[in-house]
Amino acid sequence: MVEFNRRLQAGTNDPNLVFPKSAVPRWLPPQSGSPVWNDFFVAVEGSAVRGAYAIKHERLFIRGKGIVNIACYHHSLAEGIVDRSYASVGALLARDALAREPLLYALGMGGSDSPIARMIKALGFSLTLLPFYFRVVHPTKFLREMQALRAQRWRAVLLDLAAITGTGWLGIKAAQYFGRRHRGATDFVAEEVNEFSTWTDHLWDQAKSFVTMAAVRDSETLRLLYPPDQNTLTRIRVSRGNQVIGWAVVGERRKDEKFGTMRVGSVIDCWASPENAGAVVQAAAKALEKRGVDLIVSNQAHEMWCRSFEQNGFLKGPSNFVLALSKKLTELLQPLQETRPSFHVTRADGDGLPNNF
Repeated sequence: MVEFNRRLQAGTNDPNLVFPKSAVPRWLPPQSGSPVWNDFFVAVEGSAVRGAYAIKHERLFIRGKGIVNIACYHHSLAEGIVDRSYASVGALLARDALAREPLLYALGMGGSDSPIARMIKALGFSLTLLPFYFRVVHPTKFLREMQALRAQRWRAVLLDLAAITGTGWLGIKAAQYFGRRHRGATDFVAEEVNEFSTWTDHLWDQAKSFVTMAAVRDSETLRLLYPPDQNTLTRIRVSRGNQVIGWAVVGERRKDEKFGTMRVGSVIDCWASPENAGAVVQAAAKALEKRGVDLIVSNQAHEMWCRSFEQNGFLKGPSNFVLALSKKLTELLQPLQETRPSFHVTRADGDGLPNNF
């Protein structure tokens, strides 16, 4: 595996093209009776590794069908990235994963036009872009540092001018303020908690009737995804009176060139019934603002959560976050045109944790 990683890095100058060297996953290792765990697989030619991928086994709730066992295909790396004579390895990896786990999905992938997205689409996967939302906390820094908007010199000049004159600050604040469709709720209390215990089970049972599909988010699963010793993420419990009404997980994203020197926070995961979703979004955003981030982002699939983010001043931006469902999994979710708006998928799904969001 060391030589495989070295060849990929040497051929691409990308330090992130690395597959774990240990056969036992550090994140979600297999454990007896665990509801969610990772497995690693490698493709070899003689003694040389030519490809590798990971599968995250988990449980999925589907309305009308109950709980089914599925898997997420992630961290697929193939020699074909740097040597065209191994161009077929990527497809072989995906076919092998499908043979092991027909109810398979993938998430993220950098957009529907990325090589891996095109490849699995050719294998019969259905692809859907999940909406992206953002809220600018510090407009001036956003204008000066958002490299994705400054690629062309004339745009960079206009953004600098907007920052200097204050028109950019005013425009962003106005767009976010007038994007709100109601006054924010104030009758809730948000608190940080060290772990998700059994109080989350009632919320899971209560709110799952509002989704057509969601990875299980009961206390057993949440404690594995967000263990108490995972201190890079913040768990938030939201209550009204003596009743817990929802929860969220937030964190600061790792540095990314497209964000310059900005500190970027992410609403990674969330759960609540429709009438309480707005309070959870507010609580998550306030927690990130308290941490001093310059920009808050989130990807959401469910129309209820999309609406709640928009109603709380988040703007919708271009997305490159793809949900890909295998043919067998797509069949379980038919009619897709009707079930798709109520899928609950966030950055926490797939391989999005603990530091990859």
